[in-house]
Amino acid sequence: MVQSEAATVDEYLAELPEERRAVMTAIRDVCRAELPGFTEVMAYGMPGFTRGGDGVAFASQKRYISFYLPVGVRDALAERLADHDMGKVCLRFSSPRKVDLDLIRDIARATAAMPGPV
Repeated sequence: MVQSEAATVDEYLAELPEERRAVMTAIRDVCRAELPGFTEVMAYGMPGFTRGGDGVAFASQKRYISFYLPVGVRDALAERLADHDMGKVCLRFSSPRKVDLDLIRDIARATAAMPGPV
């Protein structure tokens, strides 16, 4: 999917094929549960949760599903993330079946635990 023009996360999810919609909804649900005090937003054409301007985001890309996380969380979880396909702050899953919701949950919890704006 190229950058979405959706105005809301619900619109974004509705644009996705069913297999991707299911896992993207699951990621959203994990973030909603684990990021109290964060605001759900659409930014840069993808859903995200922010507190003070930064936070986490996720997207359905053409060849993978991406999850963007704060640098501090990436550094804190470096050992756990070492075996995953990572960019500077982007965790990539090659297919919906490979999305690790337990890892997403741990990233969200670590993000929520960061002091002040994320």
